[in-house]
Amino acid sequence: MKIITRTGRTRERRRTAAGLLFACSALATPAVAQTASPFPPQGGSLPSVADATAPTSQTTLGGGTGTQPASGTAGAADDPNRDDPNVATGAVPGPVPDADQEPPYEEDLNQPYEQPLDPGAEPIDAREQPREPGDPTGIRLGSFLLRPTVTNGVNTEITRSNGSERRRDYFSTVIRGTLSSDWSRHSLTVTGEGTLERNFRGGDEGERPEANIDADLRLDLADDTIAHITGGYSFSREDDYDPNAIGGATTQSGVNEFTGGLSVERDLGKIHGTAALDLSRAIYTDAKLSDGTVVSMKDRNRSGIDGRLRLGYELSPALIPYVEVATGHTFYDQKRDNSGYARSSQSYAARGGVEFDFGEKLRGEIGTGYEFVDYEDSRLKSVNAITFNGNAIWSPQRGTDVNLGLRTTVQDSTTPGQSGWVEYQATAGLTHEMRDHLVARLTGSSTYRDFSSGGSDETVWVAGAGLTWAINRYLDLTGDVEYEQADGGGSDERIVRAGVGLTVKR
Repeated sequence: MKIITRTGRTRERRRTAAGLLFACSALATPAVAQTASPFPPQGGSLPSVADATAPTSQTTLGGGTGTQPASGTAGAADDPNRDDPNVATGAVPGPVPDADQEPPYEEDLNQPYEQPLDPGAEPIDAREQPREPGDPTGIRLGSFLLRPTVTNGVNTEITRSNGSERRRDYFSTVIRGTLSSDWSRHSLTVTGEGTLERNFRGGDEGERPEANIDADLRLDLADDTIAHITGGYSFSREDDYDPNAIGGATTQSGVNEFTGGLSVERDLGKIHGTAALDLSRAIYTDAKLSDGTVVSMKDRNRSGIDGRLRLGYELSPALIPYVEVATGHTFYDQKRDNSGYARSSQSYAARGGVEFDFGEKLRGEIGTGYEFVDYEDSRLKSVNAITFNGNAIWSPQRGTDVNLGLRTTVQDSTTPGQSGWVEYQATAGLTHEMRDHLVARLTGSSTYRDFSSGGSDETVWVAGAGLTWAINRYLDLTGDVEYEQADGGGSDERIVRAGVGLTVKR
């Protein structure tokens, strides 16, 4: 019979308590492991989250010194982790890596941690987002790119004048094109447009063909010096209410205009200088009366030469005030016209203004000045006027563009005893993308003719609207309506035009 003394019972209780403590420690280690940081252990001088929460080998969970209990205790015999070296050292057990698995990459907390960049707030209006570039169009011709378009339309025109009304229906063909170079230095741009009309109801009265072509050769002579060589041709027919039109003519005179010019732009620091020379030539065709009579207009043929100098100072890259002086001379082919007046003239002009460029939102220039035209015939009164000239392109938002223009010119008259008149013209155009493939247009202009040397003043108003639907990248469907009104100067005309067309582009 085995006798257990009081001292033995005490030792047995101590061994049982120690075993229970180690068993509780083994059960608590998984919960401690779950509190570790999701980032891998750091290799730097700062401790990791796991190091801060796990007990060290110098301190036991019970608060005493970390001595290993005897293997013969009851608690140690029931512990499944008794052979785990982590338990022996008091460390938190972790997953055992495979033999062929690379050790986890350790980041250095002393180095900045890469965070994803903030993409920023999304725009409220999706139309403000930059668009993906579309497929390029055009025809490659060596180092040039040609972009042609052809529009065929069916139109109607109703004209009311002095209590009478006439109507014509006609086909129209409009050909446009742009030819631009792709050179590493210098550039050449050629733009052209032509309109042909053919009446299928209302006779051949009122047909107005038009043509226009311009070329601009830019020469980069130096870093701060640019030269432009320009040339152009245009054809148009005078309107029935034009001050120089022939009354009762079924076909008004056509005007052939040839232009050419040379300009040099030079920048000297903040000073911008421009010198330009322009040449012009106007040839008039015969007019035809209702009874078949042909009226010659050769006495109106003339040539002109103009020169101008501009000097600007750059207050900032967006604002450049300038001053400009110009002079010119007009030579008529015939010394005197059919009425016996010598209409060759000399002109002088001075103006000042400002150029502005605020990026894509607003750019252009505006100026005012004074112009004086003196005629060779002493019987013709000189014409002088305050001038307004300028242009601006404003884009209040993406997909919306506003074009504004001001122009002042002095026109020669063919009326006996009258030298000429001052013509003020204001134009405006608005284009708005209603949808990605639908563009709306609004246009308007006002022309005021001031006959200071005699005759009543005249005002011409024009307003129009249109839509363009891009069926695909090569085909557009267009619709337009326009209203034109002329008051004063002995004319009273109201013209309404409307039509639809199909545009093929490449």
